[in-house]
Amino acid sequence: MARLTTLEHYKAGMLLSGVGDALGYRNELWEYNESGPAIHQELQELGGLKSITVQLPDWPVSDDTVLHLATAEALATGKEGEELLQEVASRYVEGMKDMEGRKPGPSSILGVSQLKPGTEGGYRVAYNPEGTGCGAAMRSMCIGLRYPQPEQLSSLVAVAVETGRMTHPHPTGFLGAVASALFTAYAVQRRPITTWGLGLVKEACPAAKEFVKTAGYAVEETERDWGFFTEKWEWYLELRGLSLGTEPVIWPDQYGPAERDEAYKSFSHSGWAGRSGHDAPMIALDALLGAGSNWEELMSRAGFHGGDSDSTAVIACCCWGLLYGTEGVPPCNYSNLEYRDRLEKSAEELYKLSH
Repeated sequence: MARLTTLEHYKAGMLLSGVGDALGYRNELWEYNESGPAIHQELQELGGLKSITVQLPDWPVSDDTVLHLATAEALATGKEGEELLQEVASRYVEGMKDMEGRKPGPSSILGVSQLKPGTEGGYRVAYNPEGTGCGAAMRSMCIGLRYPQPEQLSSLVAVAVETGRMTHPHPTGFLGAVASALFTAYAVQRRPITTWGLGLVKEACPAAKEFVKTAGYAVEETERDWGFFTEKWEWYLELRGLSLGTEPVIWPDQYGPAERDEAYKSFSHSGWAGRSGHDAPMIALDALLGAGSNWEELMSRAGFHGGDSDSTAVIACCCWGLLYGTEGVPPCNYSNLEYRDRLEKSAEELYKLSH
């Protein structure tokens, strides 16, 4: 019998998402490093994961955690519908004031600059064909903590789509938010990880497409650009032998840091692994499938690779914390994390609201 998800799991999910972000970011040094083997070499020189005390000034969280907190704290107010979306928009605007040294992406900066919280429809921005990045995916895990039950899928999808397209109106961008939210909901449900990708393609994406139609905003552009996200996910599921959601996973014979760099590039939109809405959750899932309950292995796969390593780790680590708690994580990795209190507090609020 799978262990039930407790308040401690919720807190671990939010806390470790911040840890994965800070570690994968390494104060700008690793997020922009294109070589996994080089990062692993530097990690070894630091004495390995067990020797890293994640705290300021060397290990700040990036824009990922600041905006994830904005989403989480908005959801924690218990607001729903239009009122919730206005709240989220307002917190994204506020969050953008806390970006010194955190490197927010261009679509996030542009999108938030267009938000007009408090005015009618002020949470919507113009369609942006460039809005394909991972900025929506990396801040949406908490949506699955607010709407974790299978029967809440339509709420999860609606909130992920609308908050995602506040900055990333392109489906490759906002469907990343749907994926992150869905995967954390699946983690809470204790659904087998091998079925997560299939659930995304067969359940959540069709629900999102239907929602976009019903919401009646930028429908034509969205439908025109829809195909890439689902096609790439179908390709990935085929690659891993998960098209039917059944085990065992098919892995390459060699799959170390160098091989993973190549594989992750092949997942990507244009060669920068984890940078887009479709492949940040994809790399996170790949890491969860391969790491099991081993924290070091999870970080090795999700956090220490060439490309956008903090955005893949922030998603993977949230799901991992929900599944396994903080068991096996060296306390120095999380005890002094920046914003630890806020992360745990929002987890407590979301846990209450979801029950």
